[in-house]
Amino acid sequence: MIYKQLMKTLEDMGVKEIEALGKAFDPNIHNAVMHIDDENFGENEVAEEFQKGYTYRESVVRHSMVKVVN
Repeated sequence: MIYKQLMKTLEDMGVKEIEALGKAFDPNIHNAVMHIDDENFGENEVAEEFQKGYTYRESVVRHSMVKVVN
């Protein structure tokens, strides 16, 4: 309950979570820490998210730490 209130307050202030899983890799908002070869995903697609990233208005507060498919 407190977590939901905190997330709503942050969202009202302009802090948003970066959606990474299944999206195309973007070095401006993602930090690739692993690369894998997997035919189930498309090229340069985020296969796994290790740490969530956040933006404040239009600037990145923390990059998403992700695993990318080659």
